[in-house]
Amino acid sequence: MDDKILDSVGDLELAGQAGAATSNLHVGGTMTRDEGEMAFYGKKAQLKRRFGFLSIVGFICSLLATWEVMFAVFLYGFQNGGPAGLVYGYIFCWVYKPSRAFIFGSSPGTLAAMASLAEMASMMPLAGGQYHWVSILAPPSTAKFLSYITGWLTVIAWEAAQASVAFLGATIIQGLIILNQPTYRPTRWQGTLLYYFVLAFMVFINTFLARWLPQVEGIFLCVHVIGFFAVLIPLVYLGPHGSAKDVFATFINGGGWSSDGLSFFVGIIASVYTFTGADSANHMAEEVYNASTVVPWAIVATIMVNGVLGLALLLALLFCLGDIDAALNTPTGFPFIEIFAQATNSNTAATIMTCLILFLLAASGSGGMATASRLLWSFARDNAVPFSGYVSRVHPTTGLPLYSILVSAIIAFLLALINIGSTAAFNAIISMVVAGFMASYMVPIALILHKRLRNHPDKDKLNWGPWHMGPVFGPIVNAVGLGYIVIALFFSFFPSTVTVNPVTMNWSCLLFGATVLFSIVYYMTYGRHAYKWPVVDTIRRDR
Repeated sequence: MDDKILDSVGDLELAGQAGAATSNLHVGGTMTRDEGEMAFYGKKAQLKRRFGFLSIVGFICSLLATWEVMFAVFLYGFQNGGPAGLVYGYIFCWVYKPSRAFIFGSSPGTLAAMASLAEMASMMPLAGGQYHWVSILAPPSTAKFLSYITGWLTVIAWEAAQASVAFLGATIIQGLIILNQPTYRPTRWQGTLLYYFVLAFMVFINTFLARWLPQVEGIFLCVHVIGFFAVLIPLVYLGPHGSAKDVFATFINGGGWSSDGLSFFVGIIASVYTFTGADSANHMAEEVYNASTVVPWAIVATIMVNGVLGLALLLALLFCLGDIDAALNTPTGFPFIEIFAQATNSNTAATIMTCLILFLLAASGSGGMATASRLLWSFARDNAVPFSGYVSRVHPTTGLPLYSILVSAIIAFLLALINIGSTAAFNAIISMVVAGFMASYMVPIALILHKRLRNHPDKDKLNWGPWHMGPVFGPIVNAVGLGYIVIALFFSFFPSTVTVNPVTMNWSCLLFGATVLFSIVYYMTYGRHAYKWPVVDTIRRDR
């Protein structure tokens, strides 16, 4: 729906898709629909709206980089679950048995979780996303506290996420060097310098090209789709072909777990990671036209598109494994590089195919930095972080939160220094990406499900947006999404093998606990006095 100018003393009518409910939002001054929706929650538009539906879809698709990331984390899922575990785990994490109602049917996995978030994004299209939603969904006595903790979890998860993508890119570059120069011995300091090279690309996109970010993301989307075929066709046409039994009936318990079922659930974290970050559109909402309608549909469309591309290339990779032992034990550290080399019988072709994936991962990192900076800016706008007055500044000419972009870049830069001293310590930080995201999803979904089930005529009355799943499908999708998130969160703390050492141990449980503890302490000493949670309607205050 196009923007429309509203009368200064009239009601702001939020019309959505056919059949969407409307709600009266009293705002002052002549403003657009997007500005009115922000004003209802006490926020003033500060960022320039540049994104439409296709550009924000391109942004999320390139950020998720589902099929590209699947190649990078392939080993983790293959070790725990094998080919069959990867396929069924991917389907479980994406969508299973969708009904004719599309997303509103029985849909375990990311689709159900993201549909739940999409509905809340339509209700409250603000850059804070999860922590803003919690502030209006939680009971009054705990709303400020839960909102603050959720905000810190989300901020730290996104800051770690951008670092994890840069680290993946750096290690893939080292893998390519090994492929072409077998005598090369990678070192941590060299990996850190390559990390900074990828980080510089991310910063360049988010500063010098930021005013044209929608157009840039459109280019990334084209490369994302074209690159899919550029990798798929030579892999399938030139590579060896396995049997259906090898792919769909072969389980591997390489982690030494007590059962194949347990190994399967440990391995699904690889697939969970490939869909992590779909909430990015929520945090870019204040730069999207008609955000309450466009953002939720963009999230759902992205999950479907990327899910199809990811599943297709996963199947292609599994059918064209070739020499499995050589792929798993490759000195490059990435089985997909060895699989490319075997399929094409050419290191040059494998290098070109890998460089395409590398470029798209760097593009994903640039989207991750954009999202992390907008979320940090929003949290600073609510006076929730140190030096909020500076971090929340917006450049008057470009309408960009340049200070928060700079801070996000500095955080990523400093995190890489840890890798020079200890890879285990750096891995511990980026390993909490999945846990941080899942926890930030879990809190608002659990709260909105509680309100739906209680259904109190006054306490549970919400200002639904135009993208609304209704009283029947809504609770079902929320419950299924919540169940998936709990499973993903629980197994995100497991190491890949039963026998661990300080390097192979999954330290995300420690880092997650430390993050929660830090958030609580900081809230008690500073946040509860300074944090400015969103202004909401009188119904919210009377609960």
